[in-house]
Amino acid sequence: MCNRARFDGEPETITERFGAEWLADKPMDNRFDPKELRPFGRAYVVRNEADRRGVDVMEWDVLAGQAKQAGRKVAQTNVRTLHLPQWRSLVSDPVNRCLIPLTEFCEWAREPTNLGDGKKPIKGEMWFGVSDQPVFAIAGFWRLVGDQRYFAMVTCDANELVAPIHPKAMITILRPDDHERWLTGSYDDVLALQRPYPADQMTVRGPLFPTRTPTSRLI
Repeated sequence: MCNRARFDGEPETITERFGAEWLADKPMDNRFDPKELRPFGRAYVVRNEADRRGVDVMEWDVLAGQAKQAGRKVAQTNVRTLHLPQWRSLVSDPVNRCLIPLTEFCEWAREPTNLGDGKKPIKGEMWFGVSDQPVFAIAGFWRLVGDQRYFAMVTCDANELVAPIHPKAMITILRPDDHERWLTGSYDDVLALQRPYPADQMTVRGPLFPTRTPTSRLI
């Protein structure tokens, strides 16, 4: 996945839809943008704590800034290989599982588009939604490092709608009836739920070019 997602709703939508209460204070600083999820950014996350379900705020990087690639810090935003020991030890414990509320997620178009503006062709943004769930939940898990919580989304095989654009994988969208199973079930339940959402119940729009304006012949 291209590490772009959105929650275009009010926080109260999360508490109502997921039957959750607040576990953390809402961040008041201007760097917190829950509507645009990006690596290392903070987002609303639903998790269980003791006997209650709540809304928390966590950073999108389950490795807490510890991973590097070519000398640069990179975020571990998604995980597919849940059988690996470092991930299985986390996801096997229901305490560490969570739901990430979204309204859309993004993948880059596979081929660049010539916008007819004399500039280099660029890849557009393709935004996916769920037609029967205006706010949907992504399967995820989290861990505590120091006094901060960090999360990752779980990915799975791409369905027929996502695969032509991003054949490698897609994020694991859960049906509402599966929220409880994800948060409280066994490790076998986790593996059973790691599956693509039905393509005929999803939508896609794009390609979009937010930083460029296509010429009239492309509009």
